[in-house]
Amino acid sequence: MNSQKIRAVVDGRWPQVDVASTRHLAAAGLESRLVKKATDDGALLRLRRGAYVRRGYWDSLKPWDQDLLRVLAHFESTGGDSRYSHISAARLHRCDVWEVGPLIHVTTGYSNSRASAGKDVRTHRLPLADHELASVRTTDGREVLTTSLERTVLDCARTLPLDRAAVIGDHALRKGASLERMRQLLDESPTKRGSRRAADLLEVIDGRSESAGETRTRLLLRSFGLDSFIPQVEIPTGQGLFRADFADLKARVIIEFDGRAKYSDYKPAEEALLSERWRETALQELGWSVFRIKWPQLDRPGELRRRLFAFLATQKRPWPA
Repeated sequence: MNSQKIRAVVDGRWPQVDVASTRHLAAAGLESRLVKKATDDGALLRLRRGAYVRRGYWDSLKPWDQDLLRVLAHFESTGGDSRYSHISAARLHRCDVWEVGPLIHVTTGYSNSRASAGKDVRTHRLPLADHELASVRTTDGREVLTTSLERTVLDCARTLPLDRAAVIGDHALRKGASLERMRQLLDESPTKRGSRRAADLLEVIDGRSESAGETRTRLLLRSFGLDSFIPQVEIPTGQGLFRADFADLKARVIIEFDGRAKYSDYKPAEEALLSERWRETALQELGWSVFRIKWPQLDRPGELRRRLFAFLATQKRPWPA
């Protein structure tokens, strides 16, 4: 069977799952010899023992979506009994993540050896109360055991830098996680390691930030001493309602994070950009000034601070030095 035919057979028989176990494949009529041929030929990629994904589908995914499939491959390879936590639970809860690494995290009441868990698995031996447990249903129908959304945020806060944990925490709030419940869990926790970091996170997370870029921008503004900028301010204009990422109402200054996704707006890109320009012109007619930040600039905070304060110096208001 040539490569083209192997790929056609695999695509035609592939079960309705993103990651398929050998059991799934056998039930779909993809027996072991064909699976081996398809893997050797490159039509299939084996993520873990007994867990496969189609190579074309894998290559089409963003790195963070590939990391989620690695968690699902672990689920299939180990029988689905693991309790996923930390960044793995954040992925399964479909929270935004940024620069958190590909490791798979599970929490258990007993210790696993590194060899049995795998080099890409971090096993945490931590107590979990019943109210800290949850499960999520994946898009292809798996029921996966996780920590609760609130417990997940706290675990990430204990182990990640503040800005990376805040990306997860902000999105968790948007998904309905309770900040008060997080504070209660932290107060009740017998685990003291990382508690200070978790408490610090709870002081800065804000569900009004709608993307990882907006979270990072908000934290940078805070570090610059610019606490007067409020997230998600709605401003009426002659071109309709404009929702500013950050706005200082007194100074009439807007700071926008230019994430590419926001311009799609369910319209063709050119039309969405044109609408954005019209809205910005309408804002300027009302006396507002706009400063835009792009993703790469967030990685150069010193340069961004100089540019931003140079811009603010042209406005008629004193700013922190």
